Amino acid sequence: MHRPLCPVETLYVGQRSRAVLSCTLRGHVDVEALAAAFQTVTQAHPTLRSRIVTDGAGPALVLLDETARPRLETRTGDLEEAYATELNRPLTVGGPLSRATLVSAPGGEEHLFVLLVDHTVTDGHSGIALHNALWDHYRALVTGERPRTEGPDPDLPDTPDWPEPVSALLPPADEADTAAYLDARTAHAKDHPVDLVRYDVTPAGAPGEAAGEGHIEVCRLTLDADRTARLRERARRAGVSVHALVAAALLATARRQLGGEGPRTLGCLSPVDLRSRLTPPLEASVMVPAVTTHLQTLEVSETSDPLDLARTVHARLTDFIAGGGHFHEMRITPEIPRNPALQLATVIVTNMGVVPGPRLPDGLDAVDVRLVPGRENYFPQAGRSPLMACVVSFEGRLSIEFPHYTACFTPSFMRAFRDEVLDGLLAFASEAHPEPVTADAG
Repeated sequence: MHRPLCPVETLYVGQRSRAVLSCTLRGHVDVEALAAAFQTVTQAHPTLRSRIVTDGAGPALVLLDETARPRLETRTGDLEEAYATELNRPLTVGGPLSRATLVSAPGGEEHLFVLLVDHTVTDGHSGIALHNALWDHYRALVTGERPRTEGPDPDLPDTPDWPEPVSALLPPADEADTAAYLDARTAHAKDHPVDLVRYDVTPAGAPGEAAGEGHIEVCRLTLDADRTARLRERARRAGVSVHALVAAALLATARRQLGGEGPRTLGCLSPVDLRSRLTPPLEASVMVPAVTTHLQTLEVSETSDPLDLARTVHARLTDFIAGGGHFHEMRITPEIPRNPALQLATVIVTNMGVVPGPRLPDGLDAVDVRLVPGRENYFPQAGRSPLMACVVSFEGRLSIEFPHYTACFTPSFMRAFRDEVLDGLLAFASEAHPEPVTADAG
């Protein structure tokens, strides 16, 4: 049975992008129970045990044969190296749209669990919900709340309950209104071209990196719970969101990278969750990409006040959602391949908000939880591109991940960029540096 992809979902097919969820664990992991838990969630979500096919009618999902469906992969190794490997190991073309891997350090008390899901069938919210649901199943299995099953009966037909694409759940709209919105967006993009940060490409012959080649790395910024709370309080007192404060810090840092004097036109792209804004709301557990974007352009100079930038970002995003722009934006998304300027931004700032981490059984602790986007296609030859910041607060601790391709932006460049953003956030929180702040790459 096929499930056709809608035009919005089809855009992700060519991007080969994926959500990479991971958690570092300490304690005993029952591998058999974890494998059973992964099998349970893939059985519950047909998109996870599907592959993408293309025929005359366009791309579609089709269930994999039982023998080709994803199973938990396990191995022993260094956890940092394992994370780098999994981050750069794409899902197989024509294969499953999900993968789960458990890597255990020698000794068996420290582990890394990595869950990859193709963005054609997920977004950040559903990815986190899936990750937590998997560990809920695991906890129930090891505590005896739920029996361990062998999976579906291969002799019974598999009749998947495919989720509807979000583009089919949007409220009705007048075609003339959508056309007018597209015309206005196109005109604005033409009249306000944004500046992009130039690549900091590793020179030919530099140790460890051949010219024109690269891999994905992640530079990371984290705040402890106290500093995160202070930043949240600063946002509340200023009447803006934490997202706006983060966006302002990124915009100010990007402007310094551009050099020169006077204002430059910068673009800030903010993903907008549609799940809570649909009628009825769509649960986070539904495995579909349910996100659109808001692009705004700002005139930013080297002397721009970051709090003023935050207020502008916040006000414009609020007005955009209040006016229903997020629904219009979803409707015009299929136009983006013909007009990439509709989503061209200096910085891309995701906003997952505060989310719970996995609930684990006694004897197993989650030391760290991460969400990072990855993709296959990077273009060093372009010379410049947006800078992405993936923002999420697991258990009340802010984390900003800066994924980058090393043939475009070098690790040293991204570390310096990260440190400037950190300084901006600490300034917002009215902090010096009396307490330790982690800012580690990897």
